[in-house]
Amino acid sequence: MLESPWKSRKSHPPAAKAVPILRQLTARLNRLRKVRRPQGLKPTDDLIGFGGTTKVVPCYKASDLRVFPQLVKSRPCKTGLSARAVGLVASLIVGCVFLAPRGACGQGNYEIQVYGADTVPPKNLMVELHSNYTITGQRKYLDGVYPTNHQEHETLELTQGINDWAEVGFYVFTSEQDGHGVQWVGDHIRPRVRAPDRWHLPVGLSLSTEVGYQRAVYSPDTWTWEIRPIVDKTMGRWYLAFNPALERTWHGPDVNQGLGFSPGVKVSYDFTRQISGGFEYYADYGRLGAPDDLRQQQQQLFAVTDLNVSPKWEINLGVGVGPTAATDHLIVKGILGRRFDWGRKSAVD
Repeated sequence: MLESPWKSRKSHPPAAKAVPILRQLTARLNRLRKVRRPQGLKPTDDLIGFGGTTKVVPCYKASDLRVFPQLVKSRPCKTGLSARAVGLVASLIVGCVFLAPRGACGQGNYEIQVYGADTVPPKNLMVELHSNYTITGQRKYLDGVYPTNHQEHETLELTQGINDWAEVGFYVFTSEQDGHGVQWVGDHIRPRVRAPDRWHLPVGLSLSTEVGYQRAVYSPDTWTWEIRPIVDKTMGRWYLAFNPALERTWHGPDVNQGLGFSPGVKVSYDFTRQISGGFEYYADYGRLGAPDDLRQQQQQLFAVTDLNVSPKWEINLGVGVGPTAATDHLIVKGILGRRFDWGRKSAVD
Protein backbone atom coordinates (compact mmCIF):
# COMPACT_ATOMS: atom_id res chain seq x y z
CA MET A 1 0.00 0.00 0.00
CA LEU A 2 1.20 3.57 0.64
CA GLU A 3 4.79 4.06 1.72
CA SER A 4 5.49 5.66 5.08
CA PRO A 5 7.93 8.61 5.15
CA TRP A 6 9.53 7.13 8.28
CA LYS A 7 11.49 4.41 6.54
CA SER A 8 15.21 4.61 5.83
CA ARG A 9 16.59 4.07 2.32
CA LYS A 10 19.88 2.57 3.44
CA SER A 11 20.85 -0.97 2.50
CA HIS A 12 21.87 -3.55 5.08
CA PRO A 13 23.20 -7.12 4.89
CA PRO A 14 20.55 -9.89 4.82
CA ALA A 15 19.52 -11.69 7.98
CA ALA A 16 21.62 -14.85 8.27
CA LYS A 17 18.97 -16.75 10.16
CA ALA A 18 16.17 -16.21 7.66
CA VAL A 19 16.85 -19.30 5.48
CA PRO A 20 16.96 -21.94 8.26
CA ILE A 21 13.85 -20.48 9.91
CA LEU A 22 11.93 -20.59 6.62
CA ARG A 23 13.02 -24.21 6.17
CA GLN A 24 11.64 -25.02 9.62
CA LEU A 25 8.33 -23.34 8.76
CA THR A 26 8.13 -25.30 5.50
CA ALA A 27 8.77 -28.57 7.34
CA ARG A 28 6.04 -27.79 9.87
CA LEU A 29 3.56 -26.98 7.09
CA ASN A 30 4.42 -30.19 5.24
CA ARG A 31 3.80 -32.22 8.39
CA LEU A 32 0.37 -30.59 8.75
CA ARG A 33 -0.49 -31.37 5.13
CA LYS A 34 0.30 -35.06 5.64
CA VAL A 35 -2.52 -35.53 8.18
CA ARG A 36 -4.58 -38.42 6.77
CA ARG A 37 -8.35 -38.23 6.74
CA PRO A 38 -10.52 -41.35 7.20
CA GLN A 39 -11.69 -42.99 3.99
CA GLY A 40 -14.92 -41.53 2.64
CA LEU A 41 -14.52 -38.12 4.33
CA LYS A 42 -16.13 -35.46 2.14
CA PRO A 43 -14.44 -32.12 1.42
CA THR A 44 -17.09 -30.37 3.53
CA ASP A 45 -16.54 -32.69 6.53
CA ASP A 46 -14.01 -32.06 9.25
CA LEU A 47 -12.26 -33.87 12.07
CA ILE A 48 -12.78 -33.37 15.78
CA GLY A 49 -9.34 -32.27 16.92
CA PHE A 50 -7.06 -30.77 14.29
CA GLY A 51 -4.32 -33.28 13.56
CA GLY A 52 -6.68 -36.25 13.25
CA THR A 53 -8.97 -38.34 15.47
CA THR A 54 -11.40 -41.17 14.85
CA LYS A 55 -14.59 -39.13 15.10
CA VAL A 56 -15.90 -37.44 11.94
CA VAL A 57 -18.72 -34.89 11.96
CA PRO A 58 -20.42 -33.07 9.06
CA CYS A 59 -19.22 -29.49 8.89
CA TYR A 60 -19.99 -26.38 6.87
CA LYS A 61 -17.21 -25.02 4.71
CA ALA A 62 -14.96 -22.65 6.61
CA SER A 63 -15.68 -19.73 4.26
CA ASP A 64 -19.45 -20.18 4.64
CA LEU A 65 -19.15 -20.37 8.42
CA ARG A 66 -17.28 -17.08 8.61
CA VAL A 67 -19.11 -15.10 5.93
CA PHE A 68 -22.63 -16.43 6.40
CA PRO A 69 -22.89 -17.48 10.07
CA GLN A 70 -26.70 -17.55 10.08
CA LEU A 71 -26.64 -20.48 7.60
CA VAL A 72 -25.51 -22.79 10.38
CA LYS A 73 -28.59 -24.56 11.70
CA SER A 74 -26.70 -26.74 14.13
CA ARG A 75 -23.60 -26.27 16.23
CA PRO A 76 -20.40 -25.78 14.20
CA CYS A 77 -17.76 -28.48 14.25
CA LYS A 78 -15.49 -28.16 17.26
CA THR A 79 -12.27 -28.55 15.38
CA GLY A 80 -9.67 -27.77 18.03
CA LEU A 81 -6.10 -26.61 17.56
CA SER A 82 -3.45 -29.17 18.32
CA ALA A 83 -0.06 -28.30 19.77
CA ARG A 84 1.37 -28.78 16.26
CA ALA A 85 -0.97 -26.15 14.79
CA VAL A 86 -0.32 -23.72 17.64
CA GLY A 87 3.41 -24.20 17.06
CA LEU A 88 3.00 -23.36 13.38
CA VAL A 89 1.13 -20.14 14.19
CA ALA A 90 3.74 -19.11 16.73
CA SER A 91 6.55 -19.85 14.29
CA LEU A 92 4.91 -17.76 11.56
CA ILE A 93 4.55 -14.75 13.84
CA VAL A 94 8.05 -15.04 15.30
CA GLY A 95 9.50 -15.55 11.84
CA CYS A 96 7.73 -12.48 10.51
CA VAL A 97 8.63 -10.26 13.46
CA PHE A 98 12.29 -11.12 13.83
CA LEU A 99 13.76 -13.29 11.10
CA ALA A 100 11.96 -12.94 7.78
CA PRO A 101 13.58 -11.21 4.81
CA ARG A 102 12.78 -7.52 4.85
CA GLY A 103 10.99 -5.30 2.30
CA ALA A 104 9.92 -1.76 1.42
CA CYS A 105 6.81 0.44 1.34
CA GLY A 106 4.09 -0.84 3.72
CA GLN A 107 0.43 0.10 4.00
CA GLY A 108 1.08 3.67 5.13
CA ASN A 109 -1.83 3.51 7.61
CA TYR A 110 -4.55 4.23 5.05
CA GLU A 111 -6.04 0.76 4.66
CA ILE A 112 -4.97 -1.34 7.66
CA GLN A 113 -6.28 -4.81 6.93
CA VAL A 114 -5.13 -8.42 6.62
CA TYR A 115 -6.95 -9.89 3.63
CA GLY A 116 -8.87 -13.14 3.70
CA ALA A 117 -8.78 -15.43 0.66
CA ASP A 118 -12.48 -15.12 -0.27
CA THR A 119 -13.51 -12.78 -3.08
CA VAL A 120 -16.72 -10.79 -3.45
CA PRO A 121 -19.39 -12.92 -5.22
CA PRO A 122 -20.39 -12.02 -8.79
CA LYS A 123 -23.04 -9.29 -9.21
CA ASN A 124 -22.14 -8.03 -5.72
CA LEU A 125 -20.54 -4.74 -4.71
CA MET A 126 -18.74 -4.34 -1.38
CA VAL A 127 -18.50 -0.76 -0.13
CA GLU A 128 -16.05 -0.23 2.73
CA LEU A 129 -14.89 2.78 4.72
CA HIS A 130 -11.47 2.39 6.34
CA SER A 131 -10.96 4.92 9.14
CA ASN A 132 -7.95 5.42 11.37
CA TYR A 133 -6.50 8.11 13.58
CA THR A 134 -2.85 8.44 14.61
CA ILE A 135 -2.83 9.37 18.30
CA THR A 136 0.97 9.37 18.54
CA GLY A 137 3.01 9.64 15.35
CA GLN A 138 5.75 11.53 13.54
CA ARG A 139 5.75 15.23 14.54
CA LYS A 140 8.21 16.62 11.97
CA TYR A 141 8.33 16.98 8.19
CA LEU A 142 10.47 14.27 6.56
CA ASP A 143 11.55 14.71 2.91
CA GLY A 144 8.70 17.15 2.39
CA VAL A 145 6.09 14.71 3.73
CA TYR A 146 3.49 15.93 6.23
CA PRO A 147 3.83 14.71 9.84
CA THR A 148 1.53 11.80 10.70
CA ASN A 149 0.79 12.89 14.27
CA HIS A 150 -2.97 13.50 14.74
CA GLN A 151 -3.75 12.65 11.12
CA GLU A 152 -7.13 11.11 10.38
CA HIS A 153 -7.33 8.90 7.31
CA GLU A 154 -10.55 7.97 5.52
CA THR A 155 -10.32 5.48 2.66
CA LEU A 156 -13.24 4.51 0.44
CA GLU A 157 -12.93 1.00 -1.03
CA LEU A 158 -15.29 -0.28 -3.73
CA THR A 159 -14.95 -3.97 -4.66
CA GLN A 160 -16.99 -5.53 -7.47
CA GLY A 161 -17.31 -9.30 -7.87
CA ILE A 162 -16.59 -10.46 -11.44
CA ASN A 163 -17.24 -14.19 -11.15
CA ASP A 164 -16.88 -16.87 -8.48
CA TRP A 165 -13.07 -16.53 -8.45
CA ALA A 166 -12.27 -12.90 -9.37
CA GLU A 167 -12.95 -9.35 -8.19
CA VAL A 168 -11.61 -5.82 -8.75
CA GLY A 169 -11.26 -3.13 -6.10
CA PHE A 170 -10.77 0.63 -6.25
CA TYR A 171 -9.50 2.89 -3.44
CA VAL A 172 -9.78 6.63 -2.77
CA PHE A 173 -7.39 7.79 -0.01
CA THR A 174 -8.02 11.00 1.98
CA SER A 175 -6.42 12.68 4.98
CA GLU A 176 -7.58 15.31 7.48
CA GLN A 177 -5.25 17.22 9.80
CA ASP A 178 -5.14 20.58 11.58
CA GLY A 179 -3.40 23.10 9.36
CA HIS A 180 -3.96 21.09 6.18
CA GLY A 181 -7.70 20.43 6.20
CA VAL A 182 -9.22 17.59 4.19
CA GLN A 183 -6.91 16.47 1.39
CA TRP A 184 -7.10 13.92 -1.41
CA VAL A 185 -4.08 11.59 -1.08
CA GLY A 186 -4.34 9.24 -4.08
CA ASP A 187 -6.11 6.34 -5.79
CA HIS A 188 -5.29 2.64 -6.26
CA ILE A 189 -6.82 -0.20 -8.28
CA ARG A 190 -6.63 -3.84 -7.14
CA PRO A 191 -7.68 -6.90 -9.21
CA ARG A 192 -7.71 -10.22 -7.32
CA VAL A 193 -8.24 -13.91 -8.16
CA ARG A 194 -8.62 -16.93 -5.90
CA ALA A 195 -8.50 -20.71 -6.05
CA PRO A 196 -12.07 -21.94 -6.75
CA ASP A 197 -13.85 -24.05 -4.12
CA ARG A 198 -13.97 -27.00 -6.53
CA TRP A 199 -10.20 -27.38 -6.14
CA HIS A 200 -10.80 -28.50 -2.52
CA LEU A 201 -7.54 -27.02 -1.25
CA PRO A 202 -6.75 -27.45 2.46
CA VAL A 203 -6.39 -23.65 2.80
CA GLY A 204 -7.95 -20.59 1.21
CA LEU A 205 -5.66 -19.19 -1.47
CA SER A 206 -5.82 -16.00 -3.53
CA LEU A 207 -3.56 -13.45 -5.21
CA SER A 208 -4.07 -9.70 -5.54
CA THR A 209 -2.07 -7.06 -7.34
CA GLU A 210 -2.40 -3.35 -6.63
CA VAL A 211 -1.09 -0.29 -8.46
CA GLY A 212 -1.67 3.37 -7.79
CA TYR A 213 -0.65 6.96 -7.26
CA GLN A 214 -0.27 9.00 -4.07
CA ARG A 215 0.75 12.63 -3.67
CA ALA A 216 4.36 13.33 -2.71
CA VAL A 217 3.38 15.30 0.42
CA TYR A 218 1.96 12.04 1.81
CA SER A 219 4.39 9.50 0.34
CA PRO A 220 7.87 10.07 -1.14
CA ASP A 221 7.24 7.32 -3.71
CA THR A 222 4.33 8.50 -5.83
CA TRP A 223 3.74 5.44 -8.05
CA THR A 224 3.86 2.00 -6.43
CA TRP A 225 2.93 -1.60 -7.23
CA GLU A 226 2.15 -4.51 -4.91
CA ILE A 227 1.58 -8.23 -5.36
CA ARG A 228 -0.01 -9.94 -2.37
CA PRO A 229 -0.40 -13.72 -1.96
CA ILE A 230 -3.15 -14.51 0.55
CA VAL A 231 -3.42 -17.73 2.55
CA ASP A 232 -6.05 -18.32 5.22
CA LYS A 233 -7.49 -21.19 7.22
CA THR A 234 -10.42 -21.68 9.60
CA MET A 235 -9.95 -24.39 12.23
CA GLY A 236 -13.04 -24.61 14.40
CA ARG A 237 -13.26 -21.27 16.21
CA TRP A 238 -9.77 -20.21 15.16
CA TYR A 239 -9.00 -18.18 12.04
CA LEU A 240 -5.51 -17.63 10.59
CA ALA A 241 -4.47 -15.43 7.65
CA PHE A 242 -1.06 -14.64 6.17
CA ASN A 243 -0.32 -11.95 3.54
CA PRO A 244 3.36 -12.01 2.45
CA ALA A 245 3.15 -8.88 0.28
CA LEU A 246 5.90 -7.87 -2.17
CA GLU A 247 6.09 -4.21 -3.20
CA ARG A 248 7.88 -2.16 -5.82
CA THR A 249 8.33 1.58 -6.37
CA TRP A 250 7.81 2.78 -9.94
CA HIS A 251 8.46 6.48 -9.33
CA GLY A 252 10.19 8.08 -6.36
CA PRO A 253 13.36 7.92 -4.23
CA ASP A 254 13.13 4.14 -3.76
CA VAL A 255 12.79 3.26 -7.46
CA ASN A 256 16.20 1.52 -7.39
CA GLN A 257 15.60 -0.37 -4.15
CA GLY A 258 13.99 -3.40 -5.81
CA LEU A 259 11.31 -5.56 -4.22
CA GLY A 260 10.21 -5.01 -0.65
CA PHE A 261 8.62 -7.43 1.80
CA SER A 262 5.69 -6.22 3.94
CA PRO A 263 3.91 -9.16 5.59
CA GLY A 264 0.61 -9.12 7.43
CA VAL A 265 -0.63 -11.81 9.84
CA LYS A 266 -3.99 -12.26 11.55
CA VAL A 267 -4.94 -14.69 14.33
CA SER A 268 -8.47 -14.53 15.72
CA TYR A 269 -10.87 -16.62 17.79
CA ASP A 270 -14.69 -16.78 17.53
CA PHE A 271 -16.00 -16.21 21.05
CA THR A 272 -19.56 -16.41 19.67
CA ARG A 273 -21.06 -16.58 16.18
CA GLN A 274 -21.21 -12.78 16.17
CA ILE A 275 -18.05 -11.72 18.02
CA SER A 276 -14.43 -12.65 17.40
CA GLY A 277 -11.21 -11.16 18.72
CA GLY A 278 -7.51 -11.51 18.09
CA PHE A 279 -4.38 -9.82 16.80
CA GLU A 280 -3.17 -8.37 13.51
CA TYR A 281 0.52 -7.80 12.77
CA TYR A 282 1.89 -5.54 10.03
CA ALA A 283 5.49 -4.91 9.04
CA ASP A 284 7.69 -3.09 6.56
CA TYR A 285 11.16 -4.60 6.82
CA GLY A 286 13.01 -2.80 4.01
CA ARG A 287 14.40 -4.22 0.80
CA LEU A 288 14.07 -7.94 0.18
CA GLY A 289 17.44 -9.51 0.95
CA ALA A 290 18.83 -6.31 2.50
CA PRO A 291 16.69 -5.51 5.56
CA ASP A 292 16.71 -2.20 7.39
CA ASP A 293 18.05 -2.23 10.92
CA LEU A 294 15.46 -2.72 13.66
CA ARG A 295 14.99 1.00 14.39
CA GLN A 296 14.15 1.71 10.73
CA GLN A 297 11.73 -1.18 10.33
CA GLN A 298 8.01 -0.56 10.63
CA GLN A 299 6.19 -3.01 12.89
CA GLN A 300 2.67 -2.69 14.26
CA LEU A 301 0.59 -4.98 16.45
CA PHE A 302 -3.18 -4.44 16.69
CA ALA A 303 -5.66 -5.93 19.14
CA VAL A 304 -8.83 -6.29 17.06
CA THR A 305 -12.42 -7.45 17.19
CA ASP A 306 -14.74 -8.45 14.33
CA LEU A 307 -18.52 -8.20 14.64
CA ASN A 308 -20.26 -10.73 12.37
CA VAL A 309 -23.73 -9.23 12.73
CA SER A 310 -24.85 -10.05 9.17
CA PRO A 311 -23.44 -11.45 5.92
CA LYS A 312 -24.14 -8.02 4.40
CA TRP A 313 -21.99 -6.14 6.91
CA GLU A 314 -18.30 -6.09 7.81
CA ILE A 315 -17.22 -4.44 11.08
CA ASN A 316 -13.63 -4.43 12.36
CA LEU A 317 -12.23 -2.34 15.23
CA GLY A 318 -8.70 -2.21 16.58
CA VAL A 319 -6.02 -0.42 18.57
CA GLY A 320 -2.41 -0.70 17.42
CA VAL A 321 1.01 0.04 18.85
CA GLY A 322 4.29 0.54 16.98
CA PRO A 323 7.36 -0.47 19.02
CA THR A 324 10.07 0.74 16.62
CA ALA A 325 11.35 4.28 16.05
CA ALA A 326 10.16 4.26 12.41
CA THR A 327 6.54 3.40 13.27
CA ASP A 328 3.58 5.50 14.37
CA HIS A 329 3.36 4.55 18.02
CA LEU A 330 -0.40 4.54 18.70
CA ILE A 331 -3.26 4.21 16.18
CA VAL A 332 -6.96 3.40 16.40
CA LYS A 333 -8.70 1.96 13.34
CA GLY A 334 -12.07 0.80 12.11
CA ILE A 335 -13.58 -0.80 9.01
CA LEU A 336 -17.27 -0.52 8.15
CA GLY A 337 -18.42 -2.44 5.09
CA ARG A 338 -21.76 -3.10 3.38
CA ARG A 339 -22.43 -5.66 0.62
CA PHE A 340 -24.93 -4.84 -2.13
CA ASP A 341 -26.38 -7.54 -4.39
CA TRP A 342 -27.21 -6.35 -7.92
CA GLY A 343 -28.30 -9.79 -9.16
CA ARG A 344 -31.04 -12.20 -8.25
CA LYS A 345 -31.61 -12.69 -4.56
CA SER A 346 -29.53 -15.54 -3.20
CA ALA A 347 -30.57 -18.06 -0.58
CA VAL A 348 -28.75 -16.12 2.17
CA ASP A 349 -30.70 -12.94 1.52
